[in-house]
Amino acid sequence: MATSGSSRSREWEASDRKLKKELGFQQLFFVSFGSIIGSGWLFATLNGAAIAGPSAIISWIIGAILVIFIALNYAEVACMMPRSGAVVRYPHLTHGGYLGFILGWAFLLATVTVTGVEAEAAVQYAASYVTDMNLTTTSGGVTILTGTGLILAILLMIVFFIINFFGVKFFGEFNRWVTWWKFAIPVITFILLFFAFDGSNFASRGGFVPLGGGAIFNAVATAGIIFAFFGFRQGLDFGGEARNPQRDIPMATIGSVVVAAAIYILLQVAFIGALDWNSAGVHPGDWAALGASKWADGPLYHALNAAGIALLAYFGYVLLADAIISPSGTGLIYMGASTRVFYGMGMHRDLPRGLTRVSERYRIPWVALIASLVVGSFFLIPYSGWALLVGFITDATVLTFIMGSLQLQVMRRTAPDLERPFWLKGAWLLSPLGFLAGSMIFYWAGFENLQGVVPAVLVGLCLYTFIQGPIRGRFSRNVGLAIGMPYLVIFAATQYFGPLSADVLPFLLYWVLTAVEVLAFTGLVWYVTSREGKREVNASWWLMFMMLALYLLSYYGSYSTVKNPLIGFPLDNIIALVIGLISYYWGVASGYQTEEIKDLNESGTGLVTSEEEEMEKKLGGGLS
Repeated sequence: MATSGSSRSREWEASDRKLKKELGFQQLFFVSFGSIIGSGWLFATLNGAAIAGPSAIISWIIGAILVIFIALNYAEVACMMPRSGAVVRYPHLTHGGYLGFILGWAFLLATVTVTGVEAEAAVQYAASYVTDMNLTTTSGGVTILTGTGLILAILLMIVFFIINFFGVKFFGEFNRWVTWWKFAIPVITFILLFFAFDGSNFASRGGFVPLGGGAIFNAVATAGIIFAFFGFRQGLDFGGEARNPQRDIPMATIGSVVVAAAIYILLQVAFIGALDWNSAGVHPGDWAALGASKWADGPLYHALNAAGIALLAYFGYVLLADAIISPSGTGLIYMGASTRVFYGMGMHRDLPRGLTRVSERYRIPWVALIASLVVGSFFLIPYSGWALLVGFITDATVLTFIMGSLQLQVMRRTAPDLERPFWLKGAWLLSPLGFLAGSMIFYWAGFENLQGVVPAVLVGLCLYTFIQGPIRGRFSRNVGLAIGMPYLVIFAATQYFGPLSADVLPFLLYWVLTAVEVLAFTGLVWYVTSREGKREVNASWWLMFMMLALYLLSYYGSYSTVKNPLIGFPLDNIIALVIGLISYYWGVASGYQTEEIKDLNESGTGLVTSEEEEMEKKLGGGLS
C-alpha cells in the first residue's frame, strides 16, 4: 500500500526518536577520524609514489581540499537535518525515490564492502609474521587470502558485530580509545622516518614530477588517497545520535579531514625521503616499479627496517601491531555505518521495512546490523584481497559525494525557512566546486575502475521496480517484474560480452548498447509510473548523463587502459569538467519540493527530538 509523504515522515521521526542521542563532539570527531585512519595510510604512501613519484605530495593536498569542499556542503544539510543513515536519506528529500534508490544502492555497495576490506588488510599484515598459518597467497600478481585467512577475516568481522551490538554509547567509548592509538602511531611513524631522510629522492630520481602532471590527479583517485579520507562522512551517518548536532557535526567532520590530511602529507614526505631503492629491489628512479616491489606488502614497516637504526627497527614491530589495530578500528566503524545505510534504505522502502527494527534494550537497528555482517562477509569470497576491493570502493563512494552540493542548493530553494545552524557562506561557488570534486575524482579513477563500478550500480536499477516502486504505489508488483526482469537479463548479457568478461563487443558498440538499455529502462519506468513517480524519474536524468558520459570519456581519455588514448591530458580533464558543470546545474534544476520536504516545512524544523524530549514538550504544554 502506498504511503503519503506526511505519514512516511512521521514514521521516520518516530523511528529516529528510538535512537539514543549519546554522542558528543569528541566522540563524533573520533568516529570520523577513526574511520579515516584505517588501512589506507599503510598502503597509499607507496601507491602514491608508484603512480606520481614525489609529486604524490601534491595529490594528498588536492585530495584533502576536494574532500573539504564536499564536507562543507554536507555540513549545512547535516546540521539542519541530522539523521542516522543520512547519506542515503537526503537524496530522497530533494530528488525523490528513483534517484534516492540509485545513490543509496551505490553507497551500500561501497560501504558494506569496507568492513571486509579492513578485515582483509588486518589479516594480510598479520601474514607477514604469522608465517606458519599460511594466511595469504598470490593470484595474478595480487596478494589474496587463503581459506584460513578468509575464516580469520570473517571472525574479525563478527567481533565488529558484537561491539556494535552493545549499543552506540559503548561503541563511542570503545572507539575513542582505539582512535587515540590510531592517531599516535602514524605521527610517531613519520617522525621516526625523518631520521632516515634522503633529500635526493625528491629531485635527482627523475625530478619532482617524473610521471607527468596527469599522474598527480590519477593518484588522487587510484592510489588510495581519496579512499584514505572516506571516513569523514561517518560523523554524518551517526548524526541522529548526536547530543548537539548543530555545533558538533560540522566541527567534527571538517576537523577530522584537516587533522588527517596533515598526518598523511607528512607521512608521504617522510616515506619518499626514507625510500631505500636497493632494499626495495628497484632501480633508482623507477617509481612505477614500486607497486610490485619487495616493499609492497608493508611499505612503512620496510622503510623503518631499511634505515639501519635500531630504534626505528624496534618501532617497526609496533607498526605491525597497528597494521591490525587501525584497519580493525575502521572496520568496526564501517560495520556501524553500513548498518545505518541498511537502516536508511529500509526507512525509504528501498529495501525491506524489517531493516528498520530497533532493539528496545540497546537502541540499535539490529536487523540492519545482521544484514551488514552477512552481506559484508559474502563480498570476501570474490574479492579476497585488499587491492581487489579498494578501486571498486573508491569509485562507488565518490559517485555519492556529488549529492552534498545539490542537496544544499535544492533545500535552500524548497525549504528556505528551516533553521540552519551552519550556513555555508559562498555556496554559489563552493557548491559547484564540491560537485566537481566528486565528479572529477570519479573520472580520475580511470576506465579500469569505472568498467566495474558503472555496471554494478546500473544493474541495480531493476531492484527499484522489484521493491521500492510497488511499495510506494508507483506501479503494481506485476508491472515492476515485467519491466525489471527483461532489463536484468539483457543488461547482464551486454556486460558479459563487453569488457568485463568475454570482451567480444567493440567498446563503442558495448557503450551504445549499455546507454540504450539504461535510458530505455528509465524511460519505461517513467511511462508506467504514477504522476509523482514521473517527477522522480525526471529528477534522475542528469545522473544517467554524467555516469555514461564520463564512462565513455574514460575509455578514450588519458586514464584509459589503451596505450595511446585518443584524447590526451589535459584536454580530457577539461571535457570532464564541462560534463560535470552541465550535470551540476541540471541536477540543481531537477530537484523539487518532495512530499517529505513539505511535511518538514509544516513542522518548522528538521531536527528530531528524543522520546524523552517529546514527553517533556507534551508535559510542558499540558502544564501551561
